[in-house]
Amino acid sequence: MRIVSIDGKCLIEVRVPAATRKQKPVHLAGNPLGNTYRRLNDGDRKCDDDVVRRMLAEQVDDSRDTRILKGFELSDLALDSLRAYRNHFASLKLDHPWTALDDLDFLRVNGCWRKGRDSGEEGFTLAGLLMFGQGQAVLEAAPLLFLDYQELPVFDDGETRWIDRIVPDGTWSGNLYDFYRKVAPRLMADLKVPFVMEGITRQDDTPQHKALRKALVNALVHADTSDRASIRIQKRPDGFVFRNPGTLRVPAEHALQGGESDCRNRTLHQLFLQLGLGERAGSGLPKIRAAWEPMGYAIRLYDSFEPYDQSILEMN
Repeated sequence: MRIVSIDGKCLIEVRVPAATRKQKPVHLAGNPLGNTYRRLNDGDRKCDDDVVRRMLAEQVDDSRDTRILKGFELSDLALDSLRAYRNHFASLKLDHPWTALDDLDFLRVNGCWRKGRDSGEEGFTLAGLLMFGQGQAVLEAAPLLFLDYQELPVFDDGETRWIDRIVPDGTWSGNLYDFYRKVAPRLMADLKVPFVMEGITRQDDTPQHKALRKALVNALVHADTSDRASIRIQKRPDGFVFRNPGTLRVPAEHALQGGESDCRNRTLHQLFLQLGLGERAGSGLPKIRAAWEPMGYAIRLYDSFEPYDQSILEMN
C-alpha cells in the first residue's frame, strides 16, 4: 500500500497479487461451483462450472498428463511415431540403456505406460497417447484437443486465409510428436543462416532456430487439453504467434525473467527434453528473448480469457 498523487489529489494504491494456482478457485460460501468470480478487465465475472473444475484440477494436480486412461491398448499406438522418436533418442544417446528396451518397456520408463500403485490398473497415460497415439485414440483421450498450424499470406486479399495449414485430417497420426515434426521445419524454413564454422563443420542451427523450437515445445507441453481453445501456431509475415489452451501457471513477468518453472504436462515435457528440446529450469523464455530481441523483434506473453482460457506468446 502506498500514497500516490494524481492531479493534486492523494490516493491510496493497494496492489492485490493474483492468487496462485494452489489458491484457486477464490470463491464465496462453501461451494466453489456457482460462487467463483474472476476479475477480467473492468469487472468481476462469474465462472461457469467447467472453468471452476479446471481450476480445481490445476490446484490438485502438479502434472496433468500422468493419469492412466482406461480401455486403450498397444494397438492404439502409432508405431511410426514411436519408432521415429526412438531413432532420434538413440542418435543422441548411443550408449543409453533404454535404447535396448522393447517398445512397452521403453514406454514404461518414460511414463507413457504406467501401473497404479494403489489401484493396480495398468495402461497408457494421457502423455503416452498424446505423444504417440493414433488419430482416433488421441481424440478419444482428449476430445477437445485440436492441433492447428497456419502460415499466413503476405498480402491479405480477403480470400486467401493461409498458404499452408496442418490440422489432423486423417493423412497423419494427429499426435503431438508428429505435429512437432511437421511444424518445426516449416517454422524455420525462411530463417537466414549466417556462415559460421565450428572446426571444419558449418553450424546451421542458430539461436533463432532454437528459439522457435523452444516456443513450439512450450505450446505443446503447457497445453490444458481439457480446455476448448486449440493449440494454434501461426507463421505470419511479421513474426510468429504460439497459442495453447490454459492460462499461464507462472505470472507472465516471472516467466519472461526465468528461474521459475511449473509445467502443466511434465511427462510430455520430459519426453521432449530427452531430445534436447525444452528447458527444465524456467530458462526457456529468457533464452527465446536473448535470441529474438537482438534481431529487433518484441516478445509478448499474456493470458486471454475470451472466448476460452488461453496463453499466447507473440514473437514479432
